[in-house]
Amino acid sequence: MSLPHAILTALLEQPGSGAELARRFDKSFGFFWPATHQQIYRELAKLERNGLVHSTGRDSSRGRAKDYNVLAAGRKELSRWTLEQQEPRPVREELMIRLRASSVLGDVPINDELERHLGLHRTQLAAYQQLDQRGSWDDANRLQRAVLQAGIMFEQTWIEWAEHTLALQPAAETDRATSTPR
Repeated sequence: MSLPHAILTALLEQPGSGAELARRFDKSFGFFWPATHQQIYRELAKLERNGLVHSTGRDSSRGRAKDYNVLAAGRKELSRWTLEQQEPRPVREELMIRLRASSVLGDVPINDELERHLGLHRTQLAAYQQLDQRGSWDDANRLQRAVLQAGIMFEQTWIEWAEHTLALQPAAETDRATSTPR
């Protein structure tokens, strides 16, 4: 996925200013494709230069704001991109390498880091579930909900895996960490 296409999608859902878009992005697209507000503003400028979006100025409480709308060329580009085929991306998860390293070293405890990640995934799952409960899921939003459900299923699977992996760790792992290296 690319940031410009995520921005085009968000603006088609609801046109608005860069600040409004950045706030909405943090609460939806940001779960799957994080971007800083600076990146969003930079992409909006590129999209406008390329004739994919158009901005109109308006006065706001913070000075002059730009409202962005997707142009026909932007809709056409998003349609083209949506139909493209893409291979799944390989997983790049540093924690998996840390677990392998812990196994090879034999004396480096990893439980604390695994527990920390488990807490982060539980928090993310709760956020997704809250969004799911608050959403109004009619036929028009069924694919948006499918994306949210993918996030829920990912977090549930990750939590199940982490709990299983923690159960595999020796109870005295911290004792091994204080012993002399081999």
